[in-house]
Amino acid sequence: MEYIQTDEFHIEAPAVVTIGKFDGRHRGHQKILKAMEEWKAKKGFAVAVFTFSRVPSAVVAKTVPTVITTNEERRYMMEQAGVDYLVEYPFNEATAHMDPEEFVKTVLVGQMNAHAIVVGTDCGFGYKRAGNAQLLKELAPRLGFALTIIEKAKEDNRDISSTYVREELDKGHMEKANELLGRPYSIHGKVVHGNHIGSSILGFPTANILPPPEKHLPKFGVYLSRVIAGKNRYWGITNIGKKPTVSGDYPAGAETFLMDFDGDLYGQVIEVQLLRFMRPEQKFEGLKELREQIEEDKKTAARILKEKSFPAGTEEDTRL
Repeated sequence: MEYIQTDEFHIEAPAVVTIGKFDGRHRGHQKILKAMEEWKAKKGFAVAVFTFSRVPSAVVAKTVPTVITTNEERRYMMEQAGVDYLVEYPFNEATAHMDPEEFVKTVLVGQMNAHAIVVGTDCGFGYKRAGNAQLLKELAPRLGFALTIIEKAKEDNRDISSTYVREELDKGHMEKANELLGRPYSIHGKVVHGNHIGSSILGFPTANILPPPEKHLPKFGVYLSRVIAGKNRYWGITNIGKKPTVSGDYPAGAETFLMDFDGDLYGQVIEVQLLRFMRPEQKFEGLKELREQIEEDKKTAARILKEKSFPAGTEEDTRL
């Protein structure tokens, strides 16, 4: 995949193009990507995704909402999905005030070489999101691109959206969140050194990840998880939160106790997939009580794994 981070570029190959934040790459996004794959199979078009380097509201409304997938995670997922070009266009005041028709003509058709455009029914672009699917219908014959408009994916009579996914994450409803995503919610990051309490008092290795502040974390608590480290996969118990039992002020992070693992993951980039909420985060009287609870968590995790028979394949094959 070619990754573009500038507003000065040109894609030479004829492309099928889409636009959007693609936060979470949920099932609604996957419908769009599937339609793009069909264009590629039929016409040989390169698959090109246009998005922004930062959430537009950070410039327009001066607010910075959290995201289900960070820019790095989105890049990884797009590459896994077979995208040929990912454009993370700089978003600034000039971009925010771009005329919608000019955006289509100059950026999508001119720079991205769009021979086909695929969007959802609710797409919005240009100044104050004045551009929409109807405008694309009007511009298609004049600018010479084919247009495919995809209906929203639904779950429980509700449109699947990043907002819907975040609501379920906030409740700790991992099964529902993962169902909406079409894959397990995950946190990518480099394993950093913690306080080594896991290995010293619990007797099995821990992997600590500190997600960036914009990462939308689920309800604080303990989760059954699966860790992907290179080609290896391990079951784990992941605490999402701030370690209230341990003295000190810790940022919100993901600390995973790996089961059936004996090694060192420090410095490696891993993916932690959260599969099932087990219990809320809580403060214990001391490390002895914490150790006893972790032992109970291990038993609970083993029971869940036995009952559910989770597959141990790729991140795409877990169906809860």
